[in-house]
Amino acid sequence: MTGSLPAWMVGPSFAAETPAEMPVAFAFKVEFLNLPASGGPLQCAFREVSGMEQGLETEDLPEGGENRYVHQLPTRARPRRLVLKRGLVERGSALMTWCAQVLQNGLEQLVPMVDVKVQLFAADGSPLLTWVCQGAYPVRWTIDAFESSKNEAAIEEIELAYRNLTSPP
Repeated sequence: MTGSLPAWMVGPSFAAETPAEMPVAFAFKVEFLNLPASGGPLQCAFREVSGMEQGLETEDLPEGGENRYVHQLPTRARPRRLVLKRGLVERGSALMTWCAQVLQNGLEQLVPMVDVKVQLFAADGSPLLTWVCQGAYPVRWTIDAFESSKNEAAIEEIELAYRNLTSPP
């Protein structure tokens, strides 16, 4: 088998960077660390989590007198959105109270930002990777369309803007 692979894939650096068993993407946990009125970290179940990313916006600057090159200069961090999807749940939870407070009160009050921790677990249940979305606040809450011809759970989607993504060691 190794005879058909390129040399860079069988070298020691590739083997050291590639885990023997890739982690499964369905074993994860989401916690809201400093949610107002929750009394501590609030663990919530979600069907899907997306939007954990870091990136920079760039500005194109054409090379003067040389038409073959366009420089891409970094300008600022790209805005980020964490999207959480789950089945509809009770409206009285600390999470939904916080979302309603921010989305319905407009900017009458200071927007309370929270940190959201997402953990990916190994097959044996031990934490494998952790990400923390710092300074998150809700910017959108939607419910999927109701259709009488489908037999599916009603899904709500909560979209959070966040300031920074870290991955503690």
